[in-house]
Order: sequence, then structure tokens, then C-alpha cells
Amino acid sequence: MARFNSKPEYTHGETDSVGILLVNLGTPEKPTANSVRNYLREFLSDYRVIEIPKFLWFLILYLFILPFRPFKSAEAYRKIWTENGSPLLLHSQKISEKLKLKINKKRKKDVQVELAMSYGEPSIDYALEKFYDNSVRRIFLLPLYPQYSNTTTGSVFENVTKTLAKRRWIPEFRFINHYHDEPSYTDILADSIKSFWEINGKGEKLLFSFHGLPHKMLIDGDPYHCQCLKTARLITEKLSLKDDEWFVSFQSRLGRAKWLEPYTEQTLINWGENQGGIVDVICPGFAADCLETLEEIAMQNNEFYTEAGGKELRYIPALNSDDSHISLLNTLVTKNISDWLIEPSQQNSLEAEKTAHEYSKVTIERENNLN
Repeated sequence: MARFNSKPEYTHGETDSVGILLVNLGTPEKPTANSVRNYLREFLSDYRVIEIPKFLWFLILYLFILPFRPFKSAEAYRKIWTENGSPLLLHSQKISEKLKLKINKKRKKDVQVELAMSYGEPSIDYALEKFYDNSVRRIFLLPLYPQYSNTTTGSVFENVTKTLAKRRWIPEFRFINHYHDEPSYTDILADSIKSFWEINGKGEKLLFSFHGLPHKMLIDGDPYHCQCLKTARLITEKLSLKDDEWFVSFQSRLGRAKWLEPYTEQTLINWGENQGGIVDVICPGFAADCLETLEEIAMQNNEFYTEAGGKELRYIPALNSDDSHISLLNTLVTKNISDWLIEPSQQNSLEAEKTAHEYSKVTIERENNLN
């Protein structure tokens, strides 16, 4: 058996292509307990997501989580499921399709763009296999996570490079590991908030809710917490908000260990008990709307807030496939691989110009030496 994967009938001289790989977290195939269980098993078995000794964690996972949690999670998924499937998958597919059109506009040869999910389908292996079949020799990886974390971008990087390492001919590879403070990213988020306020009026507080992580990960050096705070600060500066008009919290806590604080749920309950008014919530860590934004924030936490005595909680949608979001992603890609995107005719022209310039320079030097 061959140690490395190769095409069975490889032809030397094949035309190489460039590939853009977008990766998001993933979703169950169906809003059923069995489908959710399969998804959670894969997700929660990732050692970068759960940093607990494997034996101990597997006891917890298989004895206490997988037998019970899938039923509750499936019920939550059913609340947001569409007739076409999972919102996260649909939004991510639309992002991929629109980016492909954007980046290939006026190009003679298409750049390949594929979407993959860290957990579930389409898998990273499947997307990379499609690249391989299309002779993609240069791959740019763009995880759809603005803030870096070992649990997300770190996991994506490992899974992609593991697969590529099995190839006989490993492609050139670049990736971006964060864009949390990219000016155009914070600009379009600020603009989306302004647009929401223009239509609905401005709430009394703006809450930035980010996905939580165990506090130990922050202590161990994960930059995620700091990057979340910076994202929020940059957006509020663009909105000219006062300190008492905005707040940052963290959602989706799992288990009893200490996670990044303050917790979104408890924050909203406290505000509700103090007879809070209208609160607007945005989740800048999510490129596309999903269970955690549509059900956990817009439904579940809305209920916690109003039942505690708050007036109203309003969720500001993720950027999803908005044109401004696609332009941002296109900019991130093109500025990182501009040299890969030069057309062959342009390359020949540039090389000819370079040769002519060098020839002219040498000629001038010779004339000066003769004089």
C-alpha cells in the first residue's frame, strides 16, 4: 500500500489552480436526537475543544452528555430549522457562493472556492479532495472565526494540515488566523448596528455577546478573550458610545467549571431584575447566524431577560451573506494571495517588463563604465 496519496493516473504538466477553503464550525444534518448526538460526539471529542484528560472526559461524554443532551439540543434546533435545512449551513453556503462570484469576476480562470465544516458535512477531507481532483496546488485557508481560539481556528488548522500531510505533492499553503481588528470588519459591524438603529430606534444598552471558553484557556495563553474585547471596543469607538451604553459578555457555558465572565445569561437576568429597558444584542464572533444566535440569544436569553423584568431584548443579525461581508472576505483573501491571483498573461507581461528593466539598467551601467 502506498504511504502517500496520489492520483492513480497523474499526468505531468497539468494546469495548477488556486483554492480558497472557507471553514465554519458545523451543524447536525437533521434536528433529531440521533443526528445531534453524532454531531456532538464528533465536536466534543476534539481535544482542542475539550482540554480534559481523555479518559476522564470520555467517561463524562458517554455517560452524562451523549445519553441526555441530544434530546434538549434537538428541540432547540427544531425551533430555528428551515424548510431548506440548518441556518448555519445555508448562510455559509451562500457566503461561499457569493465569494466565488466576487473573486472570479473578470478572471479568465476560476479560483476554486469550497466550504467545509469542522464537524459534520461537508467535511474538511471532502473539500480538500475536491481541490485535489481539480489540481489545486495553492490553498488559502480562511476559517470563518474573526477572533482566534485554539478551539476553533487552531482546530481547523490542525485538521486541514493533517489531511494535506498525507499527500505526495503537498500544495503551497497560507492561512489567516484572525481578523478581529481588521478596520473593514469593525466598520461593517458598526454599520450593521447603525442600520438596525435607523429602522428600529436605538436601545438603551448594546450588549456584545461572544461564545464562551473555559477560563483556564485564557490563563494558558489563548488570545480569544483579549481579541473579543478589542473587537467590541473598536466598534463602540466607531459608534461614539459612552462607557455605560455598552457591555461585553460570554455565552454558551458548558459544565460547572469557571468560564469567561461575565456570563450573558446572568447579565441579562440582572439587568431584567433592575427593570432594564430595551437591550440590543450583537454577536460579533459569529460570521453566520446559527443555533447560538437564533435560539440561545434571540429566543432563550430574550425570555430570561423579559421574565426577570426587562422591557425588550432585540437581536441584531450576523453579517451572513451581506454584500459588505463578502467584500470584506474578498479583501482578506486577495491581499494575502495577490501574487497567486495574477493571470498567466499578466505574469508574462510582468516578467517581460522586469527583463526589459534589468536589460536597460545593465546597458546604462555599461555605458557609464565606458565613459
